[in-house]
Amino acid sequence: MAEYLSPGVYIEEVNSGPRPIEGVGTAMAAFVGFAPAGPVNQPTLVTNWSQYVDAFGIAENGGRKNPHVKGAYLSHAVYGYFLNGGGRCYITRVGDGGRASKTASLQLPSRSSRAIASLTLQTKGDDSTAIDVEVNPPSGEAPPDGTFTLRFRKGTIEEKFENVSLGRAKGVKNVVETVNQTSQLVMVLESTSTGSLLDRSPELGTYVLTAPESAALPLAIQPSALKGDAAARTGIEGLEVADDATMVCCPDLMSAFEAGLIDRDGVKAVQTGMIAHCERLGDRMAIIDPLPGLSPQEVKQWREKDTNYDSKHAALYYPWIKVAGPDGRPITIPPSGHMAGVYARSDNERGVHKAPANEVLRGALEAASQVTKGEQDLLNPIGVNCIRSFTGRGIRAWGARTLSSDPAWRYINVRRLFNYVEKSIERGTQWVVFEPNDADLWARVRRDVGAFLTGVWRSGALFGLSPEQAFFVKCDEELNPQDVRDRGQLVIEIGMAPVKPAEFVIFRLSQFAGGGA
Repeated sequence: MAEYLSPGVYIEEVNSGPRPIEGVGTAMAAFVGFAPAGPVNQPTLVTNWSQYVDAFGIAENGGRKNPHVKGAYLSHAVYGYFLNGGGRCYITRVGDGGRASKTASLQLPSRSSRAIASLTLQTKGDDSTAIDVEVNPPSGEAPPDGTFTLRFRKGTIEEKFENVSLGRAKGVKNVVETVNQTSQLVMVLESTSTGSLLDRSPELGTYVLTAPESAALPLAIQPSALKGDAAARTGIEGLEVADDATMVCCPDLMSAFEAGLIDRDGVKAVQTGMIAHCERLGDRMAIIDPLPGLSPQEVKQWREKDTNYDSKHAALYYPWIKVAGPDGRPITIPPSGHMAGVYARSDNERGVHKAPANEVLRGALEAASQVTKGEQDLLNPIGVNCIRSFTGRGIRAWGARTLSSDPAWRYINVRRLFNYVEKSIERGTQWVVFEPNDADLWARVRRDVGAFLTGVWRSGALFGLSPEQAFFVKCDEELNPQDVRDRGQLVIEIGMAPVKPAEFVIFRLSQFAGGGA
């Protein structure tokens, strides 16, 4: 209470009105995988494809960056995410994210014999652009024996070193020292061959110092590297610091499996870790990929026997999809990245309560295998969401189930709606902490939470003709007796009736005898 010690007019601002609860974002994916460059084991926020390329690509061809790792799927998954409507995501690059030769080398033959090396040239830095090398005769009148001219050219950059030599005599520029101190493109190593300076000098001609190898998969990786550690901020567990992430994908688990770096048990270990991570945090979904090349019968076996996952925080999509690769030729990739984009698009266009199904997968050329209705009859009941091709309607996600055996949490949109409501209320009621725990506080909590859920109902997310039919908020003395208050606790009960998808649309047709006019 303010003190009033002298006569006058005093103004007090009283905050007695409702405290609005704002809805949290639901369309934020997090990816874990291999990239050729960029921060390692550090969740990095990117907001579009160009930003991803800048952060995780390696330079080539005059400065253009290549974001792809040969044999890996992270870049294709992220591209599919943005293409399908994703707006922001976190990227965690695991390990070295794909080994790449930082330098390339070229041995120039000597004039005495092409079998004997004269100089060895190496690229500087990690640029992956080829360099043209010219060895020309020396310039000027009466140049010393054994001298020659080197010219390096890469794109618009050109360097020329005239009248250099392998010797170290006074007045002669030594090629190793001169080039290494000046060139921005090339390092020179002198061979250990013997003979005269002329014989040891490089053969005149034009050569190409080829680009370094493209980034490739790591030589070895353990499942624990992908699962990671929350304290060390590594792998999947390191995404705990990404507080606003709502979807988790690990497409390069499959590239590691295809390369023989991880076996089936390792795949299960990582996917189990993904699911445990999402369940522990309670506010995100794991989008899981099946093993490559499985038939519908094999994926049923893999789902029910080999893995046997049971989680309301995970969803599985089958089969893989074909997309255009960097060279324009089709490649087959896991569908998790594209599906995360579909989730984001559906959230933005319709709301988190809308099942992310019957939606076109943008960028998908075709499904890796065609799933028939009869085959989906086997897969849908066990939580395998099929990606199918429909004549004239494109490639569509044709399922919206979680991997839970609990009918209450059968549908993805129900689980994600509760995630949204729980997170929004958690953030929007932080003001309650340390407030006097009395009837006035209970009434204000009921008012604020009820106002928020009324907005959720009006958006079409809850079932019922009125707010009273759609939800309830209970916070009173019955839930908060003296012993509960003495423990410093405030208990609030909330119930919601979520709208569930019309998964099976049934038209009942019958004949009737039409009456006369």
